[in-house]
Amino acid sequence: MSTAAVECTPEQRLEERTGRLFTQHQQEVWRRVDRLFAGLMGAQWVFAIALALFVSPYSWEGRARELHLHVYMAVGLGGALNAFPICLVWLRPGSALTRHVVAISQMLWSALLIHLTGGRIETHFHIFGSLAFLAFYRDWPVLLSASGVVAVDHVLRGLYLPESIYGVDSIQGWRFLEHVFWVATMDLVLIRSCTGGKWEMRQMAERQAIAELASEREHAKSIELDRALQELCAAQAQAIRVEKLAAVGQLAASVGHELRNPLAAVRNAHTYLAKRLAKPEQAVGDARVPQLLGLMDRELGNCARIISDLLDFARERPLLLQPCPLRPLVEEAIGVVPPRESVSVLNQVPEQLPVPMLDREQFRQVLINLVQNAVEAIPAERAGQVVVRAEEGGEGSLCLRVVDDGEGIPANVLPHIFEPLFTTKARGTGLGLAIVASRVQRHGGSLNVSSQRGQGSEFIIQLPGAAARAA
Repeated sequence: MSTAAVECTPEQRLEERTGRLFTQHQQEVWRRVDRLFAGLMGAQWVFAIALALFVSPYSWEGRARELHLHVYMAVGLGGALNAFPICLVWLRPGSALTRHVVAISQMLWSALLIHLTGGRIETHFHIFGSLAFLAFYRDWPVLLSASGVVAVDHVLRGLYLPESIYGVDSIQGWRFLEHVFWVATMDLVLIRSCTGGKWEMRQMAERQAIAELASEREHAKSIELDRALQELCAAQAQAIRVEKLAAVGQLAASVGHELRNPLAAVRNAHTYLAKRLAKPEQAVGDARVPQLLGLMDRELGNCARIISDLLDFARERPLLLQPCPLRPLVEEAIGVVPPRESVSVLNQVPEQLPVPMLDREQFRQVLINLVQNAVEAIPAERAGQVVVRAEEGGEGSLCLRVVDDGEGIPANVLPHIFEPLFTTKARGTGLGLAIVASRVQRHGGSLNVSSQRGQGSEFIIQLPGAAARAA
């Protein structure tokens, strides 16, 4: 057995949603008016008993205020008129049967009240008031049921008990037509109001349906966008994993190359020393033994430095931001860099600068790397100068410059100096400037360089206002 799903057109969905909302609203109206009439009938019952006690004795025979038949009629007949419609309101609210029973009972209440007042003309207005209340249903057939009861009541009581409805003992036969005419006129006005009210309900339902369908379309688009974003994030994560694997491969090759030379030197030295130590009397006077021990110490130190650079590049611990004055920090970094007699390093950072929020240890290492690179950029055969400057930029930002007058960086090398594992030094891992750039970026700043061959280089750190706010 095969099934096929039939997809509705937008117009069909709008029509279906409009019809459902219209029916829902109509049911709410019917239930609300049902409850209104249940309360109204209870109030009418109390009012009818009061009429029987205080008005009927002056309107009917006897003309004396005494407990007589009308009181029993108000209590018994009024209770009977209320019982059935109130039960239906409770058991079947909003149904067509309830509405028509309520309409018939309400008109019978008008008949009872007219009777209790001896057919006073003022009480006849209860009929028109009741029709107006029934129009709240916005269901014009209910008005016809009510009006039919009014017409039958006027005909029958006009024939057999005219004083009950007209207040006189005898009437002309066409008298009921006058009352029916006014009731029919009222019906025409109320029927037009009911149809207008239903049209307005339909329009409201259609507007609500349009809004709901538009909201559902926007929600569906949002879900699609979320799904596309998740797919994009997954693809990006996959690309990052692939890039990391490629970087790991490149890193492994570079590290292997960097570690191979010092380890080979250590191994050769170890072999030589092992042979000498096999005959200790020969090692005592051998001048190469202390040389090789020093070589082993230096090469193992190089290995430790390479591993330290790798760890610094790989791990990203959270920043520990704290107020950190720049001038003392620069002074401390300059003191760590191994000095050269022919190179002077000047700290020209003003003391009046705003105090930035920095990770002190990481930013100190940034300054050490930049100053040390600047010192090493000056040729050994001549004197040179490295200057560290800083000034305040706009909106609280800071600009820190490390300037040297060394050989400068070749134009073809300049675009690659911040790339991991790129180096032009004979003994270097190519991670120093990559670490510096990464740490500056983690502080929300940027690192740029300008250089001119033969005249030196300038490394510029820009720290934003958030990182450079005063303590």
